[in-house]
Amino acid sequence: MTYAPPGRAIYDADSHIMELPDFLKKYADPGLREEIPAVSYSASIVTDEEVAVIVGQGGRHSPEHVAAQVAMGDRLIAQSKEIQALGAFDAVDRSTALDLLGFRKQLVFATHSVAMPFSASSKLESRLRYGAARAHNRHMADFCRADKRLIGVAVVPLDDPDLALAELDFALESGLGAAWLPHRPSGDRSPGHVDLDPFWARLAEAGVPFVLHVGGAPLQLAKAWMNNGRAPTKDWLGGGENLRTKDIALLHEGPEAFLTMLVLDGVLERHPGLRGACVELGAGWVPELLRRLDWVVKHWSRNDANLQALRRTPSQQITEQLAFTPFVFEEVGRFIDQSNPDLYLFSSDYPHIEGGRDPIGRFEASLGEREASVRDRFYTDNFLRIFPHARG
Repeated sequence: MTYAPPGRAIYDADSHIMELPDFLKKYADPGLREEIPAVSYSASIVTDEEVAVIVGQGGRHSPEHVAAQVAMGDRLIAQSKEIQALGAFDAVDRSTALDLLGFRKQLVFATHSVAMPFSASSKLESRLRYGAARAHNRHMADFCRADKRLIGVAVVPLDDPDLALAELDFALESGLGAAWLPHRPSGDRSPGHVDLDPFWARLAEAGVPFVLHVGGAPLQLAKAWMNNGRAPTKDWLGGGENLRTKDIALLHEGPEAFLTMLVLDGVLERHPGLRGACVELGAGWVPELLRRLDWVVKHWSRNDANLQALRRTPSQQITEQLAFTPFVFEEVGRFIDQSNPDLYLFSSDYPHIEGGRDPIGRFEASLGEREASVRDRFYTDNFLRIFPHARG
């Protein structure tokens, strides 16, 4: 028995690798290997001791641990979490985990290895930023190669348009199925800058989507916003390193700004074949985004010649070309009622704790009595529209 009901084709728009310390170093160009940092768990609920035990076992879970995980059966998603999860870092074990989960296809993102390629620091040399991206993409392609159900997600910084295009070409040649972009300004450019148009054209031509994901920009607000004269707050896991109350309340601002630039700079209009997904960044902000951009374009196009070239409303562009994963605790049924059912994707976040113990159950409760076609789009059809190569 699988976790996913056998009668429904469920596509998972979010899962993760829990990288071991040498994740980047092992796959980096030899000339950069010493300058590429080891993956760190210092700001994680995973302890250094846990990582050390796994490294000491040759980078594998013990056979006894794997057997205990497999014995969980359809309870795997509820009980198998973080670096101790089945298939957290081992590709063979990940295929077994996917057998138990029962998802048709699953996007696979990194967890802790994107800090260098996505760094917003202007002091970081391009050779290191893109060298770390290349190491990540080699390793991700290797991890996902043996199982067609796993869709590896490349990381591609946009700070240097020529290097971004070269890294995208490498990712496509390596069989990776999506390009994760940092949701921040692209160096000193908008992501809609004309210098990046060849990048967007290449993605559209290949039929491979871009994705935005939590971790693609700094997780936490500037320190000044947290300075209220009171004791520091903790995140929901009990520490201070991850998303805290104010961070989660404003998490949407970065991806919302990025996607807004793609609309107002005409990227989606010029490249109607371009597809994208916004993953693990919430979805409650999406209905208002559609309404706001429609009235912005309606009224500001009187003076803004760039907007006068748009032939489709922003809400049409976003509905046709983008999709969003709600958090498991969000009311996706309400968002559908406020916008439309073509905008939202199921995700499990396996093996992260944030995905919950029963994401299908939580989403089903939110979808309530809505008709079967709404569920078909949420679990299947919207994913296949954004990720057409996942068919078959």
